[in-house]
Amino acid sequence: MGTPLTGVSIRVVDGDAEMALARGVRHEVFVVEQNVPPELEYDEYDATSAHLLAVGPDGAALGTARLIHGAEALAMTGGTEGRVLLGRLAVVAAARGTGLGAQLVRAVEELGREYGAREVELHAQVQALGFYERLGYAAEGPVYDDAGIPHRTMTRVL
Repeated sequence: MGTPLTGVSIRVVDGDAEMALARGVRHEVFVVEQNVPPELEYDEYDATSAHLLAVGPDGAALGTARLIHGAEALAMTGGTEGRVLLGRLAVVAAARGTGLGAQLVRAVEELGREYGAREVELHAQVQALGFYERLGYAAEGPVYDDAGIPHRTMTRVL
């Protein structure tokens, strides 16, 4: 693990300017680095989800995550009552290994609790399973393809 970042704040995205920063992080990580087509990266859930944004002391966007809740989460998690869906977790290359990803996961969990969640589900890239396991998530079901990248569903009871 690298040196923890200082002066980073994580907040719920408020307004178009902050949403543009979050989308910029997602573009850099998923579209540019991982070659996910933009039409798959940005979807109809962006408009109805809560988004978190991590910014450095200079205001630069360092990471983001998305929380799908309510009826959309119910539909996407097989109808599991009290479950929210964590997704689109991304940290820019310069901030990886600092603990920021874990901080974003914990912030999503806390926000999920505010929405009444008792469980969090996520769809992890297989290469990130260990990261989520260290945060208390358990893999379930088979590996599947999402945007050309192997994924596995994981859950955690809050």
